[in-house]
Parts: sequence; C-alpha cells; structure tokens
Amino acid sequence: MSDSTQQAPQENAEKDPENWVTGDEPMTGPQRSYLNTLAQEAGQEVPDDLTKAQASEAIDALQQKTGRGA
Repeated sequence: MSDSTQQAPQENAEKDPENWVTGDEPMTGPQRSYLNTLAQEAGQEVPDDLTKAQASEAIDALQQKTGRGA
C-alpha cells in the first residue's frame, strides 16, 4: 500500500489591506496586542482606534523597524 496523500500548497494569497472586505472594522484583539508589543519595542505610540487594515499596515512597518517578522 503506497501513501499518495498530497498536501495543499503552502501558498497564502496576500491581499492588499485596502482591499479587505472587513478592513474597515476595528482591529482585532490579537492585532492590538502584537501592535502594542512592536510599538513598545520601537519606542513609538500607536492609536487605539485603528481599523484591521490600518493595524496590519502598522504591524508591517513596525516589523521592519524592529527586525521582527519576515
């Protein structure tokens, strides 16, 4: 008996946060927590009223600044 199980490709289509259907909703709890951690490491302040899309973009920028992330 041979094992012919195939796994789905590990591709995640990345969509521009500005094009997210739910991008204008308030940021999620995990986004807020991670954003606060990154902001603290970077010595920056972040607004509490960001949308999901804005939080994602802020996380990307702070990851670049702090050297975290890919």
